[in-house]
Amino acid sequence: MARAFFIFANGIVLLFFSLFSVCRGSKIGICYGRNADDLPTPDKVAQLVRLHSIKYMRIYDSNIQVLKAFGNTDVELMIGVPNSDLIPFSQYQSNVDSWMKNNILPYYPTTKITYITVGAEVTEIPGNVSALVVPVMRNVLTALKKVGLHKKIKVSSTHSLGVMSRSFPPSAGAFNSSYAFFLKPLLEFLAENQSPFMVDIYPYYAFRNSPSKVSLDYALFSSSSSEVIDPNTGMVYTNMFDAQIDSLYFALMALNFKTLKIMVTETGWPSKGSTKETAATPDNAQTYNTNLIRHVINNSGTPAKPGEELDVYIFSLFNENRKPGLESERNWGLFYPDETSVYSLDLTGNGIVDTTTEANVTSANGTWCIASPNAKELDLQNALDWACGPGNVDCSPIQPSQACYQPDTFQSHASYAFNSYYQQNGASDVACSFGGAGVRTNKNPSYDSCMYTTTGANLTTNNNGTALSQVSSSLKCGIFARRLGIAIASYLAGLIHLGL
Repeated sequence: MARAFFIFANGIVLLFFSLFSVCRGSKIGICYGRNADDLPTPDKVAQLVRLHSIKYMRIYDSNIQVLKAFGNTDVELMIGVPNSDLIPFSQYQSNVDSWMKNNILPYYPTTKITYITVGAEVTEIPGNVSALVVPVMRNVLTALKKVGLHKKIKVSSTHSLGVMSRSFPPSAGAFNSSYAFFLKPLLEFLAENQSPFMVDIYPYYAFRNSPSKVSLDYALFSSSSSEVIDPNTGMVYTNMFDAQIDSLYFALMALNFKTLKIMVTETGWPSKGSTKETAATPDNAQTYNTNLIRHVINNSGTPAKPGEELDVYIFSLFNENRKPGLESERNWGLFYPDETSVYSLDLTGNGIVDTTTEANVTSANGTWCIASPNAKELDLQNALDWACGPGNVDCSPIQPSQACYQPDTFQSHASYAFNSYYQQNGASDVACSFGGAGVRTNKNPSYDSCMYTTTGANLTTNNNGTALSQVSSSLKCGIFARRLGIAIASYLAGLIHLGL
């Protein structure tokens, strides 16, 4: 009996570890830049962030008022050592220890600090401070070790794509050899401490600077974008973001840093620009960030790393009126300083963007598709997996806490998914087949706040009216958890049957 229980316990541990690895999921954060003279106070910003359920934030220093404001909020903060502090922080460990004592310890863990970034895009600024980055990272890690926080707070540094000498095709991605003197020890530090390589990625600039070479659809994740094929690998790219990420993966692999994770610490799209910046519009900003969020939270990965988790921070929370440069530089915000939205954006990626025009709407003749009451649970489970995966159904409404989650049964969830697929694909008999698990009905199955669609109505679309409905990672986790529960119940039943 003891041996059987030991085997069972180990099996359960493995299953739960599997569940944890599947359900961790990619994260969407927001950058909170403060290069402006008209922003709300940090306390009001913290309230705004909580109101919009933002869970991850990046700030560029360790401002005490900001750290205080985010105390007891459950928002995880990435804080920074500014470039201006690199010289004093590299000269004396005591300078870093004092900073740790005065700027971090008084607020941690009430304020959840998870990352410290050392320097920001150092290769883009005048002066040779690149060589100071790794020494400061080591000093910060030493300070963290002294107070026992080195396993709870990761240390890294953010970079622009300027560290690359070549990014196209992605498989030929390579770092600029002139930065080897600090990149090599930087990558070694990251690998040794299991910290991510942090990079700022902006397809907007690639399009703005080379509109004849980069299409707007390709930069915006548009489904109508033409495909770009890597001639060396045959991998197909439908957006620039993935291509730029993969160029980094290949550059890291070329230096034998194959296990390093990549984190995108800035990306986004401006909502306003100068006369020549015609692509800087609210519509394009909304399209880019909406498509980005859905791409990330669905753990789509990239052609080189399918399914790879990728944490991404959107720039930025507010428009910042004191930033120098072209008009677009001051208009990357999701919010105006008065806290009103620049454009509508669902930061969870679960919402519905309805851009269906009247011309696109056709009638379903009052029919819906639901799960057959006679279908076996396993058949419903497999059909549900398919509909929410390859079937491209938006299954976010049947995730926990959403409108159609209850009742939490395969019958109910499959009915919602079946109907969505049915309406999106012409409301034909074939579209309601699901191997015999689906049946048509003339009775609207909507209930409470759970609305079942009809063709052309309330379908998730992009700006070209094409359905954008990938299953989210949280739904996959729900399905996995349910399977885990079934597996555990079966295992327990087996032990009971054996008298154990």
